[in-house]
Amino acid sequence: MSKTSETFDFFVIGGGSGGVRAARIAASLGAKVGLCESADLGGTCVNIGCVPKKLMTYGAHFAAEWREASGYGWSVAPPSHDWATLIANKDKEIGRLNGVYKRLLEGRGVTIIRGHGFFVDPHTVDVTARDGSKTRVRSKTFLVATGGRPTRPTIPGAEHVLVSDDVFHLPSMPARVLVVGGGYIAVEFAGIFNGYGARVTQIHRGALFLRGFDRDVRTHLDAEMRKKGVDLRFHRELVSVARQADRSLLCTLDDGSTLEVDAVLAAIGRVPNTAELGLANAGVALDERGAVRVDDRFRTSAPTVYAVGDVIDRIQLTPVALAEGMIVAQNLFSNAKRHADYDNVPSAVFSDPPIGTVGLTEEEARAERGAVDVFKSTFTPMKQTMTGHDEKTFMKIVVERSTDRVLGVHMVGPDAGEIVQGFAVALKCGATKAQFDSTIGIHPTAAEELVTMRERCPEPDHALEVEHKEPPRERHIVHHRWEDGDG
Repeated sequence: MSKTSETFDFFVIGGGSGGVRAARIAASLGAKVGLCESADLGGTCVNIGCVPKKLMTYGAHFAAEWREASGYGWSVAPPSHDWATLIANKDKEIGRLNGVYKRLLEGRGVTIIRGHGFFVDPHTVDVTARDGSKTRVRSKTFLVATGGRPTRPTIPGAEHVLVSDDVFHLPSMPARVLVVGGGYIAVEFAGIFNGYGARVTQIHRGALFLRGFDRDVRTHLDAEMRKKGVDLRFHRELVSVARQADRSLLCTLDDGSTLEVDAVLAAIGRVPNTAELGLANAGVALDERGAVRVDDRFRTSAPTVYAVGDVIDRIQLTPVALAEGMIVAQNLFSNAKRHADYDNVPSAVFSDPPIGTVGLTEEEARAERGAVDVFKSTFTPMKQTMTGHDEKTFMKIVVERSTDRVLGVHMVGPDAGEIVQGFAVALKCGATKAQFDSTIGIHPTAAEELVTMRERCPEPDHALEVEHKEPPRERHIVHHRWEDGDG
Protein backbone atom coordinates (compact mmCIF):
# COMPACT_ATOMS: atom_id res chain seq x y z
CA MET A 1 0.00 0.00 0.00
CA SER A 2 1.57 3.27 -1.17
CA LYS A 3 1.77 6.29 1.08
CA THR A 4 2.57 9.90 0.24
CA SER A 5 2.51 13.15 2.21
CA GLU A 6 1.31 16.72 1.60
CA THR A 7 1.51 19.95 3.62
CA PHE A 8 -1.00 22.81 3.42
CA ASP A 9 -2.09 26.02 5.07
CA PHE A 10 -5.74 25.01 4.76
CA PHE A 11 -7.18 21.56 4.09
CA VAL A 12 -10.85 20.96 3.36
CA ILE A 13 -12.61 17.64 4.00
CA GLY A 14 -15.62 17.53 1.69
CA GLY A 15 -16.09 18.77 -1.88
CA GLY A 16 -19.63 20.12 -1.64
CA SER A 17 -20.84 23.71 -1.87
CA GLY A 18 -19.36 25.03 1.38
CA GLY A 19 -16.08 23.20 1.07
CA VAL A 20 -15.44 24.16 -2.53
CA ARG A 21 -16.27 27.81 -1.89
CA ALA A 22 -13.96 27.96 1.14
CA ALA A 23 -11.13 26.27 -0.76
CA ARG A 24 -11.41 28.63 -3.73
CA ILE A 25 -11.53 31.78 -1.60
CA ALA A 26 -8.63 30.67 0.61
CA ALA A 27 -6.52 29.87 -2.43
CA SER A 28 -7.33 33.23 -4.04
CA LEU A 29 -6.11 34.89 -0.83
CA GLY A 30 -2.72 33.22 -1.15
CA ALA A 31 -3.10 30.12 1.01
CA LYS A 32 -1.77 26.74 -0.02
CA VAL A 33 -4.99 24.72 -0.12
CA GLY A 34 -5.92 21.07 -0.45
CA LEU A 35 -9.28 19.34 -0.57
CA CYS A 36 -10.31 15.72 -0.28
CA GLU A 37 -13.53 14.15 -1.52
CA SER A 38 -14.41 10.46 -1.65
CA ALA A 39 -17.34 10.87 -4.08
CA ASP A 40 -18.04 13.20 -7.00
CA LEU A 41 -17.28 16.88 -6.63
CA GLY A 42 -20.25 19.12 -5.93
CA GLY A 43 -21.58 17.26 -2.90
CA THR A 44 -25.22 16.47 -2.28
CA CYS A 45 -26.51 19.44 -4.26
CA VAL A 46 -24.98 18.68 -7.60
CA ASN A 47 -25.08 14.90 -7.50
CA ILE A 48 -28.05 13.70 -5.44
CA GLY A 49 -29.80 16.88 -4.42
CA CYS A 50 -31.12 20.16 -5.65
CA VAL A 51 -29.74 20.15 -9.19
CA PRO A 52 -31.09 16.76 -10.34
CA LYS A 53 -34.23 17.28 -8.28
CA LYS A 54 -34.94 20.63 -9.95
CA LEU A 55 -34.34 19.09 -13.38
CA MET A 56 -36.81 16.33 -12.54
CA THR A 57 -39.27 18.94 -11.32
CA TYR A 58 -39.08 20.77 -14.64
CA GLY A 59 -39.74 17.51 -16.46
CA ALA A 60 -42.70 16.67 -14.25
CA HIS A 61 -44.44 19.92 -15.27
CA PHE A 62 -44.54 19.16 -18.99
CA ALA A 63 -47.51 16.81 -18.74
CA ALA A 64 -49.60 19.59 -17.20
CA GLU A 65 -48.44 22.01 -19.91
CA TRP A 66 -49.73 19.62 -22.57
CA ARG A 67 -53.04 19.17 -20.79
CA GLU A 68 -53.51 22.93 -20.56
CA ALA A 69 -52.51 23.65 -24.16
CA SER A 70 -55.98 22.93 -25.59
CA GLY A 71 -57.35 26.04 -23.88
CA TYR A 72 -55.01 28.08 -26.08
CA GLY A 73 -56.03 26.34 -29.28
CA TRP A 74 -53.38 23.67 -29.45
CA SER A 75 -54.40 20.16 -30.42
CA VAL A 76 -51.96 17.89 -28.61
CA ALA A 77 -51.82 14.11 -28.71
CA PRO A 78 -51.57 12.36 -25.33
CA PRO A 79 -47.89 12.51 -24.36
CA SER A 80 -45.69 9.57 -23.44
CA HIS A 81 -42.59 9.64 -21.27
CA ASP A 82 -39.33 7.71 -21.31
CA TRP A 83 -37.81 7.56 -17.82
CA ALA A 84 -34.48 6.18 -19.04
CA THR A 85 -33.97 9.23 -21.26
CA LEU A 86 -34.67 11.54 -18.34
CA ILE A 87 -32.11 9.79 -16.12
CA ALA A 88 -29.48 9.60 -18.88
CA ASN A 89 -29.79 13.31 -19.71
CA LYS A 90 -29.76 14.17 -16.01
CA ASP A 91 -26.58 12.15 -15.54
CA LYS A 92 -24.95 13.92 -18.48
CA GLU A 93 -25.68 17.33 -16.94
CA ILE A 94 -24.40 16.23 -13.53
CA GLY A 95 -21.20 14.99 -15.14
CA ARG A 96 -20.75 18.38 -16.77
CA LEU A 97 -21.13 20.13 -13.41
CA ASN A 98 -18.63 17.75 -11.78
CA GLY A 99 -16.12 18.91 -14.38
CA VAL A 100 -16.96 22.56 -13.70
CA TYR A 101 -16.20 22.11 -9.99
CA LYS A 102 -12.91 20.38 -10.78
CA ARG A 103 -11.83 23.19 -13.12
CA LEU A 104 -12.84 25.88 -10.62
CA LEU A 105 -10.68 24.31 -7.91
CA GLU A 106 -7.69 23.54 -10.08
CA GLY A 107 -7.90 26.98 -11.68
CA ARG A 108 -7.26 28.51 -8.25
CA GLY A 109 -4.41 26.12 -7.52
CA VAL A 110 -6.26 23.86 -5.08
CA THR A 111 -4.80 20.35 -4.78
CA ILE A 112 -7.57 17.74 -5.03
CA ILE A 113 -6.96 14.44 -3.26
CA ARG A 114 -9.50 11.72 -3.98
CA GLY A 115 -10.38 9.70 -0.91
CA HIS A 116 -11.85 9.62 2.59
CA GLY A 117 -10.30 11.90 5.22
CA PHE A 118 -9.70 10.74 8.80
CA PHE A 119 -8.16 12.84 11.58
CA VAL A 120 -5.08 11.38 13.23
CA ASP A 121 -4.54 14.42 15.47
CA PRO A 122 -5.41 18.16 15.34
CA HIS A 123 -2.81 18.78 12.63
CA THR A 124 -2.91 15.53 10.67
CA VAL A 125 -5.42 13.82 8.37
CA ASP A 126 -4.98 10.54 6.52
CA VAL A 127 -6.79 10.37 3.17
CA THR A 128 -7.52 6.85 1.98
CA ALA A 129 -8.26 6.34 -1.71
CA ARG A 130 -10.50 3.59 -3.09
CA ASP A 131 -7.49 1.49 -4.02
CA GLY A 132 -6.28 1.59 -0.41
CA SER A 133 -3.40 4.01 -0.98
CA LYS A 134 -2.97 6.72 1.66
CA THR A 135 -1.93 10.33 1.65
CA ARG A 136 -0.88 11.84 4.97
CA VAL A 137 -1.85 15.50 5.13
CA ARG A 138 -0.37 18.02 7.54
CA SER A 139 -2.08 21.41 7.68
CA LYS A 140 -2.18 24.52 9.84
CA THR A 141 -5.98 24.61 9.65
CA PHE A 142 -8.76 22.27 8.53
CA LEU A 143 -12.35 22.70 7.43
CA VAL A 144 -14.92 19.93 7.91
CA ALA A 145 -17.61 20.30 5.24
CA THR A 146 -18.90 16.76 4.90
CA GLY A 147 -22.62 17.53 4.72
CA GLY A 148 -25.35 15.14 5.78
CA ARG A 149 -27.09 11.98 4.71
CA PRO A 150 -30.72 10.84 4.68
CA THR A 151 -32.07 8.92 7.64
CA ARG A 152 -33.12 5.38 6.77
CA PRO A 153 -36.11 3.82 8.54
CA THR A 154 -35.71 0.92 10.96
CA ILE A 155 -39.10 -0.74 10.48
CA PRO A 156 -39.55 -4.37 9.32
CA GLY A 157 -38.90 -4.43 5.59
CA ALA A 158 -36.79 -1.26 5.65
CA GLU A 159 -34.47 -2.83 3.06
CA HIS A 160 -37.22 -2.29 0.49
CA VAL A 161 -37.53 1.44 1.23
CA LEU A 162 -35.84 4.16 -0.83
CA VAL A 163 -34.33 7.39 0.49
CA SER A 164 -33.85 10.56 -1.55
CA ASP A 165 -30.37 9.53 -2.73
CA ASP A 166 -31.85 6.47 -4.43
CA VAL A 167 -34.54 8.24 -6.46
CA PHE A 168 -32.06 9.77 -8.89
CA HIS A 169 -30.91 6.32 -10.00
CA LEU A 170 -34.22 4.47 -10.31
CA PRO A 171 -34.11 2.30 -13.46
CA SER A 172 -37.82 2.88 -14.18
CA MET A 173 -40.67 5.09 -13.04
CA PRO A 174 -42.83 3.36 -10.41
CA ALA A 175 -46.55 3.46 -11.17
CA ARG A 176 -47.61 3.60 -7.52
CA VAL A 177 -45.56 5.41 -4.88
CA LEU A 178 -45.86 5.85 -1.12
CA VAL A 179 -44.00 8.89 0.20
CA VAL A 180 -43.35 8.91 3.95
CA GLY A 181 -42.57 12.24 5.64
CA GLY A 182 -43.80 15.77 6.10
CA GLY A 183 -40.73 17.84 5.26
CA TYR A 184 -40.14 19.68 2.04
CA ILE A 185 -38.29 16.79 0.41
CA ALA A 186 -41.28 14.51 0.91
CA VAL A 187 -43.58 17.20 -0.50
CA GLU A 188 -41.32 17.83 -3.48
CA PHE A 189 -41.00 14.18 -4.46
CA ALA A 190 -44.73 13.62 -4.05
CA GLY A 191 -45.21 16.35 -6.66
CA ILE A 192 -42.49 14.99 -8.93
CA PHE A 193 -43.84 11.44 -9.02
CA ASN A 194 -47.40 12.72 -9.42
CA GLY A 195 -46.30 14.89 -12.33
CA TYR A 196 -44.80 11.93 -14.15
CA GLY A 197 -48.07 10.05 -13.82
CA ALA A 198 -47.61 7.89 -10.73
CA ARG A 199 -50.43 7.32 -8.28
CA VAL A 200 -48.99 8.97 -5.16
CA THR A 201 -49.90 8.59 -1.50
CA GLN A 202 -48.10 10.73 1.05
CA ILE A 203 -48.35 10.00 4.76
CA HIS A 204 -47.14 12.10 7.66
CA ARG A 205 -47.34 11.47 11.38
CA GLY A 206 -48.32 15.07 12.16
CA ALA A 207 -51.53 16.99 11.60
CA LEU A 208 -50.11 18.92 8.62
CA PHE A 209 -46.88 18.85 6.66
CA LEU A 210 -44.13 21.51 6.44
CA ARG A 211 -43.88 22.38 10.11
CA GLY A 212 -42.18 25.73 10.57
CA PHE A 213 -43.66 27.28 7.44
CA ASP A 214 -46.54 29.75 7.66
CA ARG A 215 -49.78 27.92 8.45
CA ASP A 216 -51.71 29.55 5.62
CA VAL A 217 -49.00 28.43 3.20
CA ARG A 218 -49.26 24.87 4.49
CA THR A 219 -53.04 24.67 4.28
CA HIS A 220 -53.07 26.22 0.79
CA LEU A 221 -50.51 23.72 -0.52
CA ASP A 222 -52.48 20.90 1.11
CA ALA A 223 -55.58 21.86 -0.88
CA GLU A 224 -53.70 22.35 -4.15
CA MET A 225 -51.88 19.00 -3.92
CA ARG A 226 -55.17 17.22 -3.31
CA LYS A 227 -56.63 18.90 -6.40
CA LYS A 228 -53.75 17.49 -8.42
CA GLY A 229 -54.51 13.98 -7.22
CA VAL A 230 -52.02 13.35 -4.40
CA ASP A 231 -53.59 11.22 -1.67
CA LEU A 232 -52.52 13.02 1.51
CA ARG A 233 -52.97 11.17 4.80
CA PHE A 234 -52.00 12.88 8.04
CA HIS A 235 -51.71 11.32 11.52
CA ARG A 236 -50.40 8.19 9.83
CA GLU A 237 -47.15 6.22 10.14
CA LEU A 238 -45.62 3.34 8.20
CA VAL A 239 -45.04 0.28 10.40
CA SER A 240 -43.86 -2.38 7.91
CA VAL A 241 -43.12 -3.15 4.27
CA ALA A 242 -43.19 -6.61 2.67
CA ARG A 243 -42.16 -7.68 -0.84
CA GLN A 244 -44.90 -9.68 -2.56
CA ALA A 245 -44.62 -12.42 -5.18
CA ASP A 246 -45.41 -9.98 -8.01
CA ARG A 247 -42.58 -7.67 -6.77
CA SER A 248 -45.02 -5.07 -5.47
CA LEU A 249 -44.71 -3.81 -1.89
CA LEU A 250 -47.38 -4.32 0.76
CA CYS A 251 -47.25 -1.39 3.19
CA THR A 252 -48.95 -1.57 6.57
CA LEU A 253 -49.86 1.67 8.35
CA ASP A 254 -50.34 2.28 12.05
CA ASP A 255 -54.13 2.16 11.77
CA GLY A 256 -53.96 -1.36 10.33
CA SER A 257 -54.72 -0.31 6.76
CA THR A 258 -52.56 -1.51 3.88
CA LEU A 259 -51.36 -0.13 0.56
CA GLU A 260 -49.91 -1.94 -2.44
CA VAL A 261 -47.28 0.15 -4.19
CA ASP A 262 -44.28 -0.23 -6.46
CA ALA A 263 -41.94 2.03 -4.48
CA VAL A 264 -41.72 3.51 -0.99
CA LEU A 265 -39.72 6.70 -0.41
CA ALA A 266 -38.83 7.66 3.17
CA ALA A 267 -38.00 11.36 3.51
CA ILE A 268 -37.81 11.40 7.29
CA GLY A 269 -34.87 13.67 7.98
CA ARG A 270 -31.12 13.87 7.65
CA VAL A 271 -28.18 13.46 10.00
CA PRO A 272 -24.74 15.14 9.83
CA ASN A 273 -21.92 13.17 8.24
CA THR A 274 -19.55 13.05 11.21
CA ALA A 275 -19.06 9.30 11.66
CA GLU A 276 -15.73 7.76 10.66
CA LEU A 277 -13.91 11.10 10.44
CA GLY A 278 -11.81 10.65 13.58
CA LEU A 279 -13.06 13.96 14.95
CA ALA A 280 -12.41 12.85 18.51
CA ASN A 281 -8.72 12.47 17.64
CA ALA A 282 -8.67 16.17 16.77
CA GLY A 283 -10.61 17.19 19.88
CA VAL A 284 -13.73 18.27 17.95
CA ALA A 285 -16.90 18.23 20.05
CA LEU A 286 -20.27 17.11 18.64
CA ASP A 287 -23.80 17.81 19.83
CA GLU A 288 -26.46 15.24 20.67
CA ARG A 289 -27.42 14.84 16.99
CA GLY A 290 -23.83 14.28 15.93
CA ALA A 291 -23.41 17.75 14.44
CA VAL A 292 -20.12 19.61 14.87
CA ARG A 293 -20.37 22.34 17.51
CA VAL A 294 -19.11 25.72 16.26
CA ASP A 295 -19.14 29.34 17.43
CA ASP A 296 -20.32 32.34 15.40
CA ARG A 297 -17.13 32.19 13.30
CA PHE A 298 -17.40 28.43 12.71
CA ARG A 299 -14.55 27.55 15.04
CA THR A 300 -14.83 24.14 16.67
CA SER A 301 -13.51 23.08 20.07
CA ALA A 302 -10.23 22.27 18.32
CA PRO A 303 -8.25 25.46 17.53
CA THR A 304 -7.11 24.10 14.17
CA VAL A 305 -10.49 22.85 12.93
CA TYR A 306 -13.47 24.76 11.47
CA ALA A 307 -16.79 23.43 10.15
CA VAL A 308 -19.58 24.72 7.87
CA GLY A 309 -22.68 23.55 6.06
CA ASP A 310 -25.04 20.73 6.93
CA VAL A 311 -22.48 19.09 9.17
CA ILE A 312 -23.10 21.88 11.73
CA ASP A 313 -26.90 21.44 11.41
CA ARG A 314 -27.94 25.09 11.40
CA ILE A 315 -29.77 26.23 8.27
CA GLN A 316 -29.32 23.50 5.69
CA LEU A 317 -29.40 25.59 2.54
CA THR A 318 -26.77 25.65 -0.16
CA PRO A 319 -26.43 29.46 -0.29
CA VAL A 320 -25.97 29.42 3.50
CA ALA A 321 -23.15 26.87 3.22
CA LEU A 322 -21.54 29.00 0.50
CA ALA A 323 -21.68 32.08 2.73
CA GLU A 324 -20.30 30.16 5.71
CA GLY A 325 -17.40 28.77 3.70
CA MET A 326 -16.51 32.23 2.42
CA ILE A 327 -16.56 33.64 5.95
CA VAL A 328 -14.14 30.99 7.22
CA ALA A 329 -11.69 31.57 4.37
CA GLN A 330 -11.80 35.35 4.67
CA ASN A 331 -11.44 35.29 8.45
CA LEU A 332 -8.41 33.01 8.23
CA PHE A 333 -6.57 34.55 5.31
CA SER A 334 -7.59 38.21 5.03
CA ASN A 335 -7.74 39.22 8.69
CA ALA A 336 -11.52 39.65 8.51
CA LYS A 337 -13.72 39.12 11.56
CA ARG A 338 -16.98 38.21 9.91
CA HIS A 339 -19.82 36.08 11.22
CA ALA A 340 -22.95 34.71 9.54
CA ASP A 341 -26.18 36.67 9.34
CA TYR A 342 -29.13 34.27 9.37
CA ASP A 343 -31.86 36.94 9.40
CA ASN A 344 -34.29 36.91 6.46
CA VAL A 345 -32.78 33.93 4.67
CA PRO A 346 -35.14 33.17 1.76
CA SER A 347 -36.03 29.69 0.66
CA ALA A 348 -38.26 27.80 -1.73
CA VAL A 349 -40.00 24.46 -1.84
CA PHE A 350 -40.24 23.04 -5.34
CA SER A 351 -43.55 21.43 -4.63
CA ASP A 352 -46.44 21.48 -7.10
CA PRO A 353 -47.31 24.35 -6.88
CA PRO A 354 -44.06 25.75 -5.45
CA ILE A 355 -43.53 27.82 -2.31
CA GLY A 356 -41.36 30.89 -1.88
CA THR A 357 -40.84 32.39 1.58
CA VAL A 358 -38.69 34.90 3.42
CA GLY A 359 -38.85 36.32 6.93
CA LEU A 360 -41.18 35.51 9.79
CA THR A 361 -44.36 33.49 9.58
CA GLU A 362 -47.52 35.09 10.98
CA GLU A 363 -47.28 32.79 13.98
CA GLU A 364 -43.67 33.76 14.69
CA ALA A 365 -44.32 37.46 14.11
CA ARG A 366 -47.19 37.56 16.61
CA ALA A 367 -45.12 35.68 19.18
CA GLU A 368 -41.97 37.78 18.72
CA ARG A 369 -43.26 41.24 17.76
CA GLY A 370 -46.78 41.46 19.17
CA ALA A 371 -49.27 43.39 17.05
CA VAL A 372 -48.97 42.70 13.34
CA ASP A 373 -51.00 43.44 10.24
CA VAL A 374 -51.57 40.65 7.74
CA PHE A 375 -52.39 41.02 4.04
CA LYS A 376 -53.48 38.02 1.95
CA SER A 377 -54.55 37.35 -1.61
CA THR A 378 -55.78 34.18 -3.30
CA PHE A 379 -56.38 34.28 -7.05
CA THR A 380 -56.38 32.24 -10.25
CA PRO A 381 -53.09 32.65 -12.16
CA MET A 382 -53.71 34.41 -15.46
CA LYS A 383 -52.32 31.47 -17.41
CA GLN A 384 -55.03 29.21 -15.96
CA THR A 385 -57.98 31.43 -16.85
CA MET A 386 -58.35 29.77 -20.27
CA THR A 387 -57.43 26.21 -19.32
CA GLY A 388 -60.37 25.28 -17.13
CA HIS A 389 -58.05 24.19 -14.31
CA ASP A 390 -58.87 25.24 -10.76
CA GLU A 391 -55.38 26.19 -9.58
CA LYS A 392 -55.02 29.04 -7.11
CA THR A 393 -52.03 31.20 -6.19
CA PHE A 394 -51.67 32.42 -2.60
CA MET A 395 -49.68 35.43 -1.36
CA LYS A 396 -49.23 36.83 2.13
CA ILE A 397 -47.42 39.77 3.72
CA VAL A 398 -46.81 40.08 7.47
CA VAL A 399 -46.16 43.62 8.77
CA GLU A 400 -45.08 44.89 12.19
CA ARG A 401 -47.81 47.35 13.17
CA SER A 402 -45.67 49.68 15.28
CA THR A 403 -42.98 50.24 12.61
CA ASP A 404 -44.77 49.32 9.34
CA ARG A 405 -41.76 47.11 8.59
CA VAL A 406 -42.45 44.04 6.46
CA LEU A 407 -41.51 40.98 8.50
CA GLY A 408 -42.47 38.20 6.12
CA VAL A 409 -43.42 37.50 2.52
CA HIS A 410 -44.91 34.12 1.59
CA MET A 411 -46.19 32.73 -1.69
CA VAL A 412 -47.58 29.49 -3.11
CA GLY A 413 -47.86 29.45 -6.88
CA PRO A 414 -45.92 29.37 -10.16
CA ASP A 415 -42.44 30.94 -10.02
CA ALA A 416 -42.75 31.51 -6.25
CA GLY A 417 -39.02 31.09 -5.66
CA GLU A 418 -38.10 33.47 -8.46
CA ILE A 419 -40.53 36.13 -7.19
CA VAL A 420 -39.67 35.93 -3.51
CA GLN A 421 -35.92 36.17 -4.15
CA GLY A 422 -36.34 39.82 -5.13
CA PHE A 423 -38.53 40.59 -2.14
CA ALA A 424 -35.86 39.05 0.10
CA VAL A 425 -33.61 41.96 -0.85
CA ALA A 426 -36.33 44.38 0.24
CA LEU A 427 -36.68 42.68 3.62
CA LYS A 428 -32.92 42.70 4.07
CA CYS A 429 -33.03 46.46 3.52
CA GLY A 430 -35.78 46.88 6.12
CA ALA A 431 -38.54 47.80 3.68
CA THR A 432 -41.88 49.01 5.02
CA LYS A 433 -45.37 48.25 3.79
CA ALA A 434 -45.67 51.89 2.69
CA GLN A 435 -42.64 51.39 0.45
CA PHE A 436 -44.20 48.23 -0.99
CA ASP A 437 -47.38 50.23 -1.65
CA SER A 438 -45.52 53.06 -3.37
CA THR A 439 -43.76 50.67 -5.76
CA ILE A 440 -45.29 50.43 -9.23
CA GLY A 441 -46.14 46.87 -10.19
CA ILE A 442 -45.34 45.13 -13.47
CA HIS A 443 -48.62 44.33 -15.21
CA PRO A 444 -49.89 41.76 -15.86
CA THR A 445 -47.82 39.58 -13.52
CA ALA A 446 -48.50 37.61 -10.36
CA ALA A 447 -45.67 39.47 -8.61
CA GLU A 448 -47.49 42.79 -8.83
CA GLU A 449 -49.99 41.48 -6.29
CA LEU A 450 -47.34 41.87 -3.59
CA VAL A 451 -47.23 45.64 -4.14
CA THR A 452 -50.98 46.14 -4.56
CA MET A 453 -52.44 44.42 -1.49
CA ARG A 454 -54.13 47.09 0.64
CA GLU A 455 -56.82 45.40 2.74
CA ARG A 456 -55.75 44.17 6.17
CA CYS A 457 -57.04 40.80 7.29
CA PRO A 458 -59.22 40.79 10.43
CA GLU A 459 -57.55 39.88 13.70
CA PRO A 460 -57.74 36.16 14.53
CA ASP A 461 -60.30 35.34 17.17
CA HIS A 462 -57.90 32.98 18.92
CA ALA A 463 -54.17 32.72 19.49
CA LEU A 464 -52.36 31.24 16.53
CA GLU A 465 -50.44 28.10 17.24
CA VAL A 466 -46.70 28.79 17.26
CA GLU A 467 -44.51 25.91 16.24
CA HIS A 468 -40.75 25.61 16.41
CA LYS A 469 -39.30 26.87 13.15
CA GLU A 470 -37.47 24.14 11.31
CA PRO A 471 -35.51 26.26 8.83
CA PRO A 472 -36.56 25.34 5.30
CA ARG A 473 -33.48 23.52 4.21
CA GLU A 474 -32.88 23.73 0.80
CA ARG A 475 -33.13 24.43 -2.01
CA HIS A 476 -31.95 25.83 -4.87
CA ILE A 477 -30.80 26.66 -8.11
CA VAL A 478 -27.97 25.45 -10.29
CA HIS A 479 -24.76 24.71 -8.40
CA HIS A 480 -26.57 24.62 -5.07
CA ARG A 481 -27.53 22.00 -2.58
CA TRP A 482 -30.66 20.80 -0.81
CA GLU A 483 -31.40 18.50 2.08
CA ASP A 484 -34.21 16.48 3.50
CA GLY A 485 -36.24 17.72 6.40
CA ASP A 486 -38.76 15.88 8.50
CA GLY A 487 -41.76 17.86 9.68
